[in-house]
Order: sequence, then C-alpha cells, then structure tokens
Amino acid sequence: MSEIPRATHAAAPGLPALGQHEPPLKGVRVLDLSRVLAAPFCAMMLADLGAEVTKVEHPKGGDQTRHWGTAIHGGERTYYLAINRSKQSIAIDFSKPEGAALIKELARESDILVENYMLGTLERYGLGYEALKAENPRLIYCSVSGYGRTGPSAARPGYDSVIQAESGLMSITGEPDGEASKAGVPICDITAGMYATQAILAAFVRRLRNGHGEAIDIALFDCTLANHVSVAANALLLKTPPGRYGNSHADIIPQGLYHAEDGPLMFHVGSDAQFARFSADVLGLPELAHDPRFIDNDGRRANREALDEIMSGRFCTRSRHEWLPLFRAAGVPAGLVQNVLEALTSEEATAREMVCEIDHPTAGRINLVGSPLKFQEGSLAPPMAPPLLGEHTDRVLAGRIGLDAETIAQLRAAHVIY
Repeated sequence: MSEIPRATHAAAPGLPALGQHEPPLKGVRVLDLSRVLAAPFCAMMLADLGAEVTKVEHPKGGDQTRHWGTAIHGGERTYYLAINRSKQSIAIDFSKPEGAALIKELARESDILVENYMLGTLERYGLGYEALKAENPRLIYCSVSGYGRTGPSAARPGYDSVIQAESGLMSITGEPDGEASKAGVPICDITAGMYATQAILAAFVRRLRNGHGEAIDIALFDCTLANHVSVAANALLLKTPPGRYGNSHADIIPQGLYHAEDGPLMFHVGSDAQFARFSADVLGLPELAHDPRFIDNDGRRANREALDEIMSGRFCTRSRHEWLPLFRAAGVPAGLVQNVLEALTSEEATAREMVCEIDHPTAGRINLVGSPLKFQEGSLAPPMAPPLLGEHTDRVLAGRIGLDAETIAQLRAAHVIY
C-alpha cells in the first residue's frame, strides 16, 4: 500500500467573487506543515483572514506546543491554544511513503504551503518546493527557519532566545548598567510570522496576475535585523554599537518610566512642541522649554541626566491618577504600567474586542486573544477553537482528496494517519 490513488483535484486558477462582508481569503486553501510558533502564527493569521488552514501533525504527539505551557481543563495546553485557532488538524506520518503521497495530494489542491522543517527534511520525503511545484505550479511555498535556506547557518536550528542574542536585540534590551536581556515574548518568532504572512499575501497577488507560484524564504535572524530600524541605522551610519537605555530611548528625550507617589507610569514626548506642553501643562515648569539645555531634542539628549533628575523629583509629588489627566489634557502620550491580565481585561481591550470567547471540545468555553486586524467593508473569519490532534483527519482525506472509508481505515491500521 505504498501508492495512494491520485486524486483529480487541483488548486483553482481563480477564486469566486466575495460578498461585501466576507473574509478576504475565503476560498483560499493553506497546508500548514509547521510546528511551534513563527510559522503556525503565520498560518493562524491566514486563517483569521478567512483561509481554510489544514494543520498537518505527526500522529505521535503532534505539534511540540501541545506539551508546552500549563494544561487547562480537558488537557489542552496554553501555548498550543495561543497560536492555532481556526485551523483543522490532520495527523499524518509523512516519513512513510503512503503519508508523503497524502501530503502531495493535499498540496496539489492547495494554494499556499507553510513549513518550518530543518533544511533538507521535506526534500528527503519528496515534499520540497521543486517536487511540489511539479505537482502544482501555482503553489506558494513559504519556508520559515532560524537562518534561512542559504548562508553559513542554514542547517542550524533556530530558536527565538538564541536569535535575540545573535541579532543584537539582547544587547540593546535591559538597564544600562545591567545584563543584556531578552524580550518578555518571543518577538523574533512573532515578527517572522508577520513577515511571512506579508510575503505570502504579496506572492498571492502576484499569482493573480501571472498564474505562477513562488518559493518564500523567511529567516528569524533576517526579520530581527530588520526590526532594529533606527537602531540599525545608528549602528551602520555612526559605526558605533548602540547601547542599552532601559525604559528610556536612545534618540527621543524625554521618554521613560517614572515613579509617581503611588507607583510607575510611562510617557513619551515626541517633539519640541510636545515638550513645551509637557513642561508647562503637566510638570508646571514652563521654563524648562526655554532652558538652553532642553530647548530641542539634541539638547535634551545631551543633557538627559539633568532633565531626568528634575522630572523624577517632580513626579514623586503626586499620584499616578493625578498625573494622567494632566498628560491627557496636554496631548502627551502616557499610561499606567499594567500587568498582562490587567491589559487583557481593560476597557480598551474590551472595546476593541481583543478577547474572544470560543467553545472548545474538551475545555468548554475559553477566552483567547483575538486578531488585531479590523476591516470596515470586509470581515475576519469567526474564531474557532484550536483543533484537537487529528480532529479532522477523516473529513479532510475524504472531502479534499476523495479517499473512501476503507482506504482511510487501512491507512490508520498501518499507523500512517491518526
């Protein structure tokens, strides 16, 4: 049973017209051959946009994140639930020839494939870009890895924390006199997933014009270098390694965390006009805006310690809830330092519908973070529960590639599927 009967399905050359309020990727099929975070995050964004995303997992254990984080009622774990909403799960062992044949069939009638295996892994099973391009020339094949598919580190595994170190991100994060520090979330993974989504959508638009697929190569290392923006420009143009500024800013002064009488608040002054309002209407010290040391941003940057001493002495004289209305009235951005649960349950998060309630088959009704994408004319797909391992195997194999119940049972008995 090494051969699976070849199905006749193929990715449609076009897509039906959308209704005004339908999700923009309705009718687009995504084959998600990815695990852990960056690439699954990309596939989840595509699902939010309306694509039909089929997540392929190994029958033994599935995605590693099914075993990370804390288990909630029903056994599913928080890490997996965070990045796999609105997908279908099929469990296929493609190290077996029958399993690889199933993946080829699914790729033949998919529009997009997302993967993050080690260099050469999928090629060994006949599932690399060139092999699947021969099956489906319109396929958009996106590979996400630590260091890309070319270069001296292409064969290395890539993990967010190590990328944060090697990319220079840790060197600019933390207090000036403290140790280098990583970010509190896996920001390299998250932004790589965003860049991957952007590249896929661009390739999809290109395919609408010329009918051809594409191979996309996204590296966490590359994406994190791109994230340095002005810090990278300072390093390259000034030939000086940037330092750490803690909660302050390398270039824009004043910005930072300051302690009021009852706790910390964070604010950002972005222009000389804002500084004048900040000095007069917030601090009640209008003379600061005319002080030669602070009259423009260059002066404030050169004299940041002197300005910091003045502001620190002033802020400790009132509570945060006395200071914040003054910031608001002056049009200077400021806010309280909240913990994550406070932020997720805040009035702002509620108004923006950033937490969604989802019915889960084993956990019951659960709350998860929703998509930040908002459309006026279109819509997102309604959020669905992250799937159980192999929850949709039979449905997909029967509905997408036409396997009958007997063939599916034989594949399950041979441990090709779960």
